[in-house]
Amino acid sequence: MRERPISTVPKSALLLLTLGLSLQLVWHAGQPQHLAQAEDLPPAPSLSALKIISFGEPIALAKALMLYLQAFDNQPGLRIPFHKLDYNRVEVWLGRILELDSPGQYPLLAASRLYGEVTDETRQRQMHNFIYQRFFDDPNHRWPWLAYVAVTSKHQLHDLPLARKYAQAIRLNATGNEVPHWAKQMEIFILEDLNELESAKVLIGGLLESGQISDGHELRFLERRLQEMETKAKTK
Repeated sequence: MRERPISTVPKSALLLLTLGLSLQLVWHAGQPQHLAQAEDLPPAPSLSALKIISFGEPIALAKALMLYLQAFDNQPGLRIPFHKLDYNRVEVWLGRILELDSPGQYPLLAASRLYGEVTDETRQRQMHNFIYQRFFDDPNHRWPWLAYVAVTSKHQLHDLPLARKYAQAIRLNATGNEVPHWAKQMEIFILEDLNELESAKVLIGGLLESGQISDGHELRFLERRLQEMETKAKTK
């Protein structure tokens, strides 16, 4: 079958075809663009509801929920910065996961190393406070995360009083043998940074007299540190 030349097509048909194509292009141009939009993090379910749907496997559910929460910044066509998330809801989700799996450490790691390292001081402090509050539920196992945010408060937030608050909480509450001496002694160095040498000296003296420290190296270190502080105080 031979194709007919376009010149044989009636001009009225060509006009209708051109008009139809033009209208279609105009219609498409006027349609709203379907851009990927970020979904809000939904509120965390209640603990009782989560226990029901865990079917007796709360630890497995806690791990699944942690994966869900951590992946929420990746949505189809989008990469959402952590600081754009609703941190009040993030905090509740992390708390629920800890309640399902209290020995679990990952929610505290995420609070300190993921959500707590955004370039938003308000959100940083919120995550630090969350770790501080949850520390008291199990001080002898959760001290590493409070020690981490104590260092972060000192070096990133430049908030020495807050760093001391966290370090003091470790000294007074994380008293188990598995807690290293350096963690229990963080407060001494922060006091020195605060130029509170007398308070630091009193704290060291108390540790030496309490009999809590039996390691010879630790005892000699603290005694030497005390002498250095006394010398420093005399030169002022």
